[in-house]
Amino acid sequence: MSVAPPFAPGARFARRVTFDAESIASFATACGDANPLHHDEEAAKAGPFGVLIASGPHVAGLMMGLDATSFSQRHVALGLGFTFRFVRAVPAGIALTLEWTVAAVKWKASLDGHVVDVTGRAVDDSGREYVTATGSNLIRR
Repeated sequence: MSVAPPFAPGARFARRVTFDAESIASFATACGDANPLHHDEEAAKAGPFGVLIASGPHVAGLMMGLDATSFSQRHVALGLGFTFRFVRAVPAGIALTLEWTVAAVKWKASLDGHVVDVTGRAVDDSGREYVTATGSNLIRR
């Protein structure tokens, strides 16, 4: 027997994040990413982007955190899987909007909950995408 879904397609969750040089280096260190493009301003200036850039796990981690927080405030929520595409480098000093939109909701009796599929992106103020993503969550009441 299906239970009324906790979220409807089109529901959106968003958060604004500034990627400064300190947070980029700190996150890269915490996740074990020693790439000089995340730590060494001189190496980054000489690199392909000309500036420090955020590591992929940094952006993905913040996006997954937004997803988890948004769904778990009123429900038991578990992430089932996520895929990220890094469209362009995230340079130090940029502010991006991280957002998820509910794409589909389906009852899954064997999991005793709803599988909520989401699409996500990290965009600048002009709407240019830096990261795109898809994910699935199990939501139980």
